[in-house]
Amino acid sequence: MSLVELVARADARGLAASGLACLDRCLPLLDGGDDVLRPLWAALAADTADTADTADTADTADTSGPDWAEELARVRAEVAGLGGPGGTDGDDEAVLLVRGMLSGAPDDRSVPALRAWADACSAAALRVHRLLDPAADPAGPAPLVAGELRRQTAVLELLAAHGPAGVRPALEASTEGRRVLRAVVSRRARGHDARL
Repeated sequence: MSLVELVARADARGLAASGLACLDRCLPLLDGGDDVLRPLWAALAADTADTADTADTADTADTSGPDWAEELARVRAEVAGLGGPGGTDGDDEAVLLVRGMLSGAPDDRSVPALRAWADACSAAALRVHRLLDPAADPAGPAPLVAGELRRQTAVLELLAAHGPAGVRPALEASTEGRRVLRAVVSRRARGHDARL
């Protein structure tokens, strides 16, 4: 199943995890620590609200949890104080894309809002990886972009197959992607590649 189809069929939890995972993998661009988004992952894992299984009910479902909005506000405040790593311009397109992912996160976690956010985060994350990939090829997916696309697909598949139990492996997949991007950002900061 394609990424577009997975997003279209995902329930509220899957969409929230998809957007959050994209943001998590790109967080090194803001020089954020590995645990900055951990409270949001925890709120997502703890959410036991029913999610819709069909498109008709998915359009009206609201799985707002008591902790999501509060944790989101706290994370936004924390990230607002972060600058990009050394050598990264605060107006850098990739940095602005990552900040946009966080600012666009919906407080209420209604399915329509989450789907729009997940779509936006997917596109932004792929763009970030293309901007940072020294092997970027206009004719086809660059290695970093291909890896990000695989991880986005894996997260949605995990949540579709396992529901709440899929949150932890989705986080693990994102952690791997974050480490990859952190290494790229580190090389960029050191000035090893003018393209990064």
